[in-house]
Amino acid sequence: MDLSQLKALPFYIKLAAVLFSLIALTYIVITAKEILSPLIFSCLFSILLLPFAAFLETKMRLPRSAASMLAVLSLLACIGGLSYVIGSQISSLANDWPQFQSQLHKSQNELMEWVRDSFHVTKHKQETFVANTTHKVTASGGSMVGATLLSLSSMLLFLVFTFIYTFFFLLYRKLIMRFLISVFQEDNKAVVYEIIERVQYIIRKYIIGLLIEMAIVATIVSVTFMFLGVKYAILLGLITGLFNIIPYIGIFSALIISSAVTFATSPSEGTVVYVMITLVVTHLLDSNVLLPLVVGSKVRINALITVLGVVIGEMIWGVPGMFLSIPVIAVLKIIFDRVESLKSWGIILGDEELQQNRLAKKLRVKKA
Repeated sequence: MDLSQLKALPFYIKLAAVLFSLIALTYIVITAKEILSPLIFSCLFSILLLPFAAFLETKMRLPRSAASMLAVLSLLACIGGLSYVIGSQISSLANDWPQFQSQLHKSQNELMEWVRDSFHVTKHKQETFVANTTHKVTASGGSMVGATLLSLSSMLLFLVFTFIYTFFFLLYRKLIMRFLISVFQEDNKAVVYEIIERVQYIIRKYIIGLLIEMAIVATIVSVTFMFLGVKYAILLGLITGLFNIIPYIGIFSALIISSAVTFATSPSEGTVVYVMITLVVTHLLDSNVLLPLVVGSKVRINALITVLGVVIGEMIWGVPGMFLSIPVIAVLKIIFDRVESLKSWGIILGDEELQQNRLAKKLRVKKA
C-alpha cells in the first residue's frame, strides 16, 4: 500500500491504527525496560565517545577494540571521579545527622504549637498520630531494606551492561551502520543515512552542551553557597548541576534538598531563604541565557512537549526515563521532520518560534 492509498483510508481506521500502535509500543517499552534502558544510554554514550575513539584509532594507530575500550574506560574514570567527590561529601554530611535530628525536633515542636493554636488540636493527639505513623514505617523497615539492596544491585547491573553495550556499539559501529542502511529500500537509503548522521551530530552537540551547562551551574551555585557560608556548598552545587539536566523538575528537587541540608546545618534560618533565592535566580538565568547560549537551538522542542516527555518518561521508566526523555524526543523529531507521512508529528514537537531567545542571540552576536 503506497502513501496515496493510505491517505484515502477513513479517519477512524487511521485513528485506530495509530492508537493500536501507540498502545503496543508503550507495552513493549514498559516490558522491555531492563533491556532498552541500558541500550539507549549506551547509544548516547557511544555517540559522545565516537570522536575520541576515532581519534585513538586513526591518530594513535590503536586497534578498534583497544580504542573502544580506552574510550569507555575514560568515561568510567570521569564518572567514578565525580561519584567519589559526591560520596565523600555525603559521608561528611552523615556526621551532622545528630544536628539534623535536633533541628527537626525543634521544628516539629514549633509546628505542633502552631497547629494547636490555629486548629485547636491538642499536642497529645498530634504526638499519637506521629507515633502511629512512625510505627507503620518501622514495621515495614525490613521490606524497605530489602528493596534498597535490590535497587542497588539492579543499579550496579544496569551500569555494567551499559558500559558493555557502549563498548560493543563503538566496536561494531560500521557494521550497525551498514545494517541500518540495508534494511530500507534503495530509494530511502539517502534519507536514512542523512537521519543517522543528523542524529549523531545533534545528540553529540546536545550532550556536550548539557555537560558544559551542568558544570557552569554547579560552579555558580557552589561559589555562591560558599560566599553565603553554606556548609557542604560543593555537594549542593554538584547536586544542583546534576539535577538540572532534568528540565524544570530537577531544579526544584535540588531546591528542596539544598534547603533541607542548609536548614539542618546552618545556625541562621535566613540562610535558607538566601539559598532558595540563589537557586531560583540561577534557574532563571540558566533557562533564559545559559541554556540557549550553550546548548543553543540544537534540540528545538517546545516547553509543553518537554514537560510531558519528562512526566511520561518517569511514569514508564522512572528516573532513567526522565533523563532519556529529551534525547529520545529529539531523535523522534529528526525522524518525523524527514519522513513525509510523519511531518505533522514533527510540527507538534517543535517550537513555533524560529528565532528563540533573542537575548541569547544578541549575546552570541556580541561575543562574535
